[in-house]
Amino acid sequence: MKKMPNKADPVLGIERLVVQIKEVIAQSGNPQNFDAERWVNEWITHPLPALGGAMPMDYMDTIEGQKLISDLIAQIQSGAYA
Repeated sequence: MKKMPNKADPVLGIERLVVQIKEVIAQSGNPQNFDAERWVNEWITHPLPALGGAMPMDYMDTIEGQKLISDLIAQIQSGAYA
């Protein structure tokens, strides 16, 4: 039997990213006037070198892909990705 990929709802994944970005911005000390939803919706549609030129949106239809994108945001926050 062929193993099916772990499909995920992209909309729910994007909502989780918005929450994650809100937390990142709150920790930065200046969340005022920052639109996390708008930022995420723009960010996920741009090719990223960290993804080999793919867009984060390309990864949002699987559980593993959503985790990869969430981890990428965490790396950006920590400064691990430069």
